[in-house]
Amino acid sequence: MCGRFVVANVASELVGVLRVDVEGEDLPAPSYNVAPTAQVGIVLDSAKTDPPTRRLESARWGLVPGWAKDPKIGVKAFNARSEELEDKPMFRQALIKRRAIVPATGYYEWATTDGGKVPYFITPADGSPMLFAGLYEWWKDPQKAEDDPSKWLLSFTILTRDAVAPLGSIHDRMPLFVDADFADAWLDTDVDKVGDLLDAAVDAAPAVVEGLTDHEVGREVGNVRNDSPDLIRPV
Repeated sequence: MCGRFVVANVASELVGVLRVDVEGEDLPAPSYNVAPTAQVGIVLDSAKTDPPTRRLESARWGLVPGWAKDPKIGVKAFNARSEELEDKPMFRQALIKRRAIVPATGYYEWATTDGGKVPYFITPADGSPMLFAGLYEWWKDPQKAEDDPSKWLLSFTILTRDAVAPLGSIHDRMPLFVDADFADAWLDTDVDKVGDLLDAAVDAAPAVVEGLTDHEVGREVGNVRNDSPDLIRPV
């Protein structure tokens, strides 16, 4: 799973390799302790233009499908198992047409030990951005006026898969990583065989893992109110 991650730079500094055309005006500030329901910068291709416009937008972490009665449903939908997407109504349509890339500096994972749960920080060894495969949705607030721009909520989820070595020694799940070369295919709104695309993403993820490093960090990261560079320092 992926329940906390780090965006140590402003989002626009993390997406140079993704060739973003338009950046939103309300992008969130850097954070060393991003938790579900927080605003995060995500990359998506808008199919409303020809060719599609690649955008970097602020989105809430926790997917809220368009048919939801209220946004509370997103609290539990911050992760989605990649092997179950095509069978889950909540994610099926987003998988077909609303795929996103979530850029990050790294993420936290907790290992279960005899002494309790121990947090680790996982990040690319070369300092390059980490890219998570994600899905996004737009939800319209029925309580707000039609001319109120805030009536639209953009939200997203991070996909996960079975962990591979060496990350499997920390937790049995990991985010579905993509590299910059695969990002274009993942964001392509015209892909017909979505199942093949998802399989390709799952198959490619282990190569990204080879370039990652991890170290134990302090338990302070467990409190979302803590947010400083100290959180990612080794203990």
